[in-house]
Amino acid sequence: MLTASVLAILAAAVYATLCAASPFGTCRKCDGIGAHITTNRRGRTKVKGPCRRCKGQGKRLRVGRRLLNHSRTVHRAGTR
Repeated sequence: MLTASVLAILAAAVYATLCAASPFGTCRKCDGIGAHITTNRRGRTKVKGPCRRCKGQGKRLRVGRRLLNHSRTVHRAGTR
């Protein structure tokens, strides 16, 4: 029981460090390519335009970084 909670806290600390060091991760929808890729009936790949999730950048803001940015905004708004 104790080791599970220690491992959970350690995993959260590692993820927080990752979000601070590298706030952007690759887009899961386009795998970092930045475009929506489809295949036609013959098996050829076609680029149909920019990815809607990452808007063609290939990178997205991590969930942990998004939470950190939101908490900073709330803190700034409350301490004015």
